[in-house]
Amino acid sequence: MAAKINPDWHPDTLAVRAGHERSPWGETAEALYLTSGFCYPDAETAEARFKGENEGFVYSRYGNPTIETFHQRMIALEPGAEACTATASGMSAVFGALASYLNTGDHVVASKALFGSCWQILANILPRWGINATLVDGGDLKAWEQAFQPNTRAVFLESPSNPLLTLVDIEAVSKLAHDNRADCLVVVDNVFATPLAQHPLTLGADVVVYSATKHIDGQGRVLGGAILGSEQHREEVLLPFLRHTGPSLSAFNAWLLVKGLETLSLRVDRSTASALHLAQVLESHPKVARVAYPWLESHPQHALAKKQMSHGSTLIAFEMAGGQQEAFDFMRRLSLIDVSNNLGDSKSLITHPGTTTHRAMDEDMRNELGINERLMRLSVGLEDARDLEADLLAALG
Repeated sequence: MAAKINPDWHPDTLAVRAGHERSPWGETAEALYLTSGFCYPDAETAEARFKGENEGFVYSRYGNPTIETFHQRMIALEPGAEACTATASGMSAVFGALASYLNTGDHVVASKALFGSCWQILANILPRWGINATLVDGGDLKAWEQAFQPNTRAVFLESPSNPLLTLVDIEAVSKLAHDNRADCLVVVDNVFATPLAQHPLTLGADVVVYSATKHIDGQGRVLGGAILGSEQHREEVLLPFLRHTGPSLSAFNAWLLVKGLETLSLRVDRSTASALHLAQVLESHPKVARVAYPWLESHPQHALAKKQMSHGSTLIAFEMAGGQQEAFDFMRRLSLIDVSNNLGDSKSLITHPGTTTHRAMDEDMRNELGINERLMRLSVGLEDARDLEADLLAALG
């Protein structure tokens, strides 16, 4: 009873319909299969299924009908994707995408502008296994070109980056990587753009990763991650690693993520419209020294943002004119916007990256990237933009 998918359907329709396979009961909502294992009619079927000769599920760490619905819906929303593999969190998606592919002696080139945990993987965890990384200015194509080595087998980047919303020319970097080495894997973290605004696979990337915890759930309920790319890469690289290391998504979380996808564009469209308005308000305020938002003409990569994105993100980074204490005082005076390190939520959230999400990053690297004591990251939610504006202006005094 699988729903038929029309190839001419638009993303909003696919977000509601893709991957929905009804059980014999004919339920309207997607079914939730809370089961760890599955039964077989006989031992021969079990043997055939474990050999891959019989289609079906064997264990929820390997696959589950609810998780497969999430897979199919993500594939439908990600142009260029043939396969999706769900994980327990966004960071397990990032780590799984890299660790499944790399071996001792390999080299990675990555943008310096990274989320704190991504930086930890590249700077501290992978080097323990003999996998080293060179971090470059993501906007400098010459720096990317000079960083490639004979043993470079992967590229990793965030665009826009967390928290400063700096961009990387995905098409140009992907071409450099593949020209350098045919088997160089380009991995793009697309969280800040969402699958609605930017399509890395169509720009030349090999793999795109998401923290589904963010906009895909978008309501602060569950953790989840997703890795998308080719079917061959999934079967030959990802599954042999992820099935046996176990960062599997729970069926309940997958079900919530499926339901979250149904309203993804409604939420993201509303939040990005509010974010642009608030970025303009903040940019004009005398107590704000700088605002980083890709859809502002003041953003140094505004032209690139217009080229490879269709909106400017739900996130805003901005600096106070004073120091850390002024930033903390401003956050304390907010009455509507919550202080939290999460993002992509229906509720507007603000954090001080230097003391939270990027605290563990090397201090010199933070300073080089501009993650200073004055910087804050605002995740714009679904509240009325007029109320959010009033809250920000009142806190600014």
